[in-house]
Amino acid sequence: MSDRTLAAITSWEALFRAQVAVLRRLNAEFPTEELSFNEYDVLFNLSRQDGRKLRIRDLNRHLLLTQPSVSRMVDRLVARGLVVKEADPGDGRGTFVHLTDEGYGLFRRVAINHSAAITRHVGGALSDDELEQLRTLSEKLRTSIDSE
Repeated sequence: MSDRTLAAITSWEALFRAQVAVLRRLNAEFPTEELSFNEYDVLFNLSRQDGRKLRIRDLNRHLLLTQPSVSRMVDRLVARGLVVKEADPGDGRGTFVHLTDEGYGLFRRVAINHSAAITRHVGGALSDDELEQLRTLSEKLRTSIDSE
């Protein structure tokens, strides 16, 4: 095994183990009974989009769930009034998921406590320079995969 291969493997293992540890802690400390961690992720991703809406197929790309799981979750969020589904006027086969004002309000309330936990567990372990370096390297990895 080459030095480069070994370095890539050990770096991946370190990144993967760190992500698992942080996600487990954040999930354990997730601040509400009103919203699951995965539901929060849907609302988070919608909140970052123009008009707080996204085609369901594009939403799938942002989440770590299978397409059928995302569809069922979106249906549950629709039933609770947190999102609405709208037909894509430009493509009759497409569907937009739109974050409602109620959904956005719940997202913002949960985000305050969730952000504090992220700051504690990620920001507490790294300096400002290290946080910037982590963000830069993570985006570089993601971009290299997205461009394949």
